This record gives sequence, C-alpha cells and structure tokens, in this order.
Amino acid sequence: MTLCLGIESTAHTFSCSVVDERSILSDVRSIYKPPEGSGIHPREASRHHAEESSNVLREALDTAKVSIRDADAIAYSAGPGLGPCLRVGAVVARCIASYHAKPLVPVNHAVGHIELGIRLTNARDPLVLLVSGGHCMLLLFSNRRWRVIGETLDITPGQLLDQFGRALGFASPCGARIEELAAKKSSKYIRLPYTVKGNDVSYSGLLTAAKKALSSNSVEDVCYSLQETAFAMLTEATERALAFSRKDELLVVGGVAANKRLANMLNTICDRQGARLHVVPIRYAGDCGAQIACTGLPAYKAGIMVEPSRAFVRQSWRIDATDIPWREQSIEVSS
Repeated sequence: MTLCLGIESTAHTFSCSVVDERSILSDVRSIYKPPEGSGIHPREASRHHAEESSNVLREALDTAKVSIRDADAIAYSAGPGLGPCLRVGAVVARCIASYHAKPLVPVNHAVGHIELGIRLTNARDPLVLLVSGGHCMLLLFSNRRWRVIGETLDITPGQLLDQFGRALGFASPCGARIEELAAKKSSKYIRLPYTVKGNDVSYSGLLTAAKKALSSNSVEDVCYSLQETAFAMLTEATERALAFSRKDELLVVGGVAANKRLANMLNTICDRQGARLHVVPIRYAGDCGAQIACTGLPAYKAGIMVEPSRAFVRQSWRIDATDIPWREQSIEVSS
C-alpha cells in the first residue's frame, strides 16, 4: 500500500491526514477561532497553525499507527488561500520531505475538495458544484482539467454568510448559526435582490440588502430570506448547467455542502433532470488534510512532485489552470 501524508493550511484550519489507496487512516484538525464578530486574520491564523502543527502532525501519525518514515509522499496545500497560512503548511511539508528524503507534492486546494468528494461518494462522471468560503464554481472535466462553466461574479456563498453573520456579531464561520436561525418555523420571507446571469451568480447586492433589512425585520426572517434567496440563485444556475451538460450526476463539495437546505433544493432539481445527487459527507465538507492527501496520492503516482527547495505557494491558483493527468481516462465530458 502507498501512504500519503497530507497537510492543509489554506485558511482557518491546520490539518494532517494519512491515507492509502483504500482508506483514510487519520484526519486530525485544529481550527483557528477568531473573536466574536470578527473574520479570519491571516497573521493570527498563521500563528495558530505554527503553534499547533507539531501536535496535529503527531496525532495524525499516531491515529494512523504509522511513522513518518512509512509515508511514501508528503502533500501540502499550495493554494489558493491566505498567504501567511499557506506558508506555514508549505514550510512544515518542506522540512519533513527534506529531512526524511520524501517526495513533495503540491496540491491545489480546490482540486482537493473534488478528489475527496469523488472518493467518498463514488461519483463517476459528475457536474461538480464547489461551494465554500473561498469558492463558488460549477465545473466539468475535459482534457486533463476541471473547466469552469459558472461561478460567482463577486463574493462566494460562504463569504456572504460569514459577512452577514459578522454583522450579527457572530465569529466566522457563520453558516451553521445562520442555518439554525433560518430553520425557525415562524420565519417569513422578505424579498431580496436575486441576481443570476446565465450560469453565474452575484451576491454583493444581496448582502447589502440583507444587512439593511435587519433594521426593520426580525433576525430569523432575514436569515431565512437570505439563505433561501442565495441558494435559489445557486440552484437555478446549477440546474441550467445540468441541462446543458446532460450529466446524470451532481457532486456537491466544499464547506457550504454541509447545509441541509441547500442539499434539499439541489435534490429537487436532480429529480427533475434525472440526475443523482452526491453530497460529500458533512465531516469532510470543510477544509481538511484528507482532501490534500487524497489528491496528493494520485498526483504522486502521476509524477507530480517538486524539490523541497522549490516548494511554492500561490494565493491565487485557478482550478482550471491545474492539470489532472490521473483523471484523463476516467472522466470525459458528455457529448
């Protein structure tokens, strides 16, 4: 069995995971939690990662019951993400790879979400909806790369929920608390801006209007209306992409994939389009080392490695600029 150690550090989470071809042997995380009403401060988050990295690494290896010498490759999240946070993970990975003479594999964080989702759901040839704090994209696989056929024109759904939550005094991430408030049975819908342009969506106007609506409406009503509007926009764009691509599978990955209301709405359009809905398990919806390890393993086998001295990070690294050679024969776009 080939073992890969994956290190994730793009934003608020520092995580290490050990996987082989059949199993996720460990996935240990430490999450930076900002003060109430605040978002992620890159410097403070990176300090958290540096302080917690050795404990997380040790626990991941102990849980997997392996030694670092047993790992065949070391994978790390090279981007996209927050620069200071990315650098901590890259330094940890580079030091391990250099000291133990292990191959070093740079991984695109967004590709990691998809690879982990495919592995856990057994999706074969899906349309992918990647929706999180850093991403909002509809993707199809073609000619060695994931191709973007729809995306946000400004902020992501995760940013929408976090920025609105901070206006309420919550600390990021805020999605779960907004989902809880939106689920109140007494909630009433308030009309808010709805912006869909083809397969693209825009959320900045919705955020501004929702904040203003707080002055004359209950928090529960605004949370409900914000969530319903945001997810209806995303669902419309996704259904259009399903009809266009003629895919019979929809895979939803990323932190916002944990939202049950979004899953219910997407399930409705999948029924209408004759497609099967795959949603990544909640435990692995957010950022985690498993997504890096599960991508690093096939990348290592495909020969995608860098010398430790040439380890890099890219704060902006488009998924459609990343080659995926190990998927070249297994997924093709429907004609």
